[in-house]
Amino acid sequence: MSILVYTESENGKFKKAALEVVSYAKAVADQMGTSVTAVAVNADNAETLGNYGASKVLSIKDESLNSFNAKKYAAAIEGAAKNEDAKVVVISASANSKYLAPLLAVGLEAGYVSNVIAVPSSVSPFTVKHSAFTNKAFANTEITTDVKIVGLSNNSFGLVETEGSANVEDFSPSIPESGVKVESVDKATDKVSIADAEIVVSGGRGLKGPENWGMIEELAEVLGAATACSKPVSDLGWRPHSEHVGQTGKPVASNLYIAIGISGAIQHLAGINSSKVKVVINTDPEAPFFKAADYGVVGDAFEVVPKLIEKLKAFKAANA
Repeated sequence: MSILVYTESENGKFKKAALEVVSYAKAVADQMGTSVTAVAVNADNAETLGNYGASKVLSIKDESLNSFNAKKYAAAIEGAAKNEDAKVVVISASANSKYLAPLLAVGLEAGYVSNVIAVPSSVSPFTVKHSAFTNKAFANTEITTDVKIVGLSNNSFGLVETEGSANVEDFSPSIPESGVKVESVDKATDKVSIADAEIVVSGGRGLKGPENWGMIEELAEVLGAATACSKPVSDLGWRPHSEHVGQTGKPVASNLYIAIGISGAIQHLAGINSSKVKVVINTDPEAPFFKAADYGVVGDAFEVVPKLIEKLKAFKAANA
């Protein structure tokens, strides 16, 4: 019996979240006295998962899985779990994983807990801590089913490298037909993904218009960050909807979240509360974001941000 972990990849490369779930699974495996088996779908260099704790990798190569399909992916992971007699399955908190999780839970007759933020406090009974009420509280939940599915919250555990190696085996699960067909996928390939970003720089209506987004992009470039925006900004068409973060947009769990000209509506805060350090720059000292932020700057973004960029560039140059 091993712990099974689904490792997400894109264009053959593992996402950061994939390495994090393997690191987490290794810690749980150590608690349970077992090993980690990873499932890799159309991924290159599958053996590198051994650097994060996987001792075995089931490598699936199937053209029908080139585009994500929840039904097909759930079936593939279910097949791998049954093949390995896995009693614990670990997935990430990405949109794709949350989509396939219910299907996987039904197929394995498993209990599923999402937004888990720590290794189990007990493995008998199996009890995990997870965030609840849009990250305003925590709950300790016992999973009583024979098979258990854990959805790990992004950036909650981190990457832990080991000196192990992984044995890669080809695996060909039964893939069902699906009525869903992907016609095309449009992606911004020249930007850091919000889901994988360590740092996110986000702008709101305080920037007054799309023509002022240059300093947001420049700050993001200096920090190696992803750019994002509030819902009103995407609704106005200033920025693409793919950059909208918040409860009704993309959730953010970055190590650093910088909000510029964003007042901090409850829906926005609910979607970014999992970020470890939150910084706000706003002219209004009464803006709700200041109550949620770790650091706040009361000032005009058009004065503060250029100076911040200047200081960061000077620091980078001095330490180059």
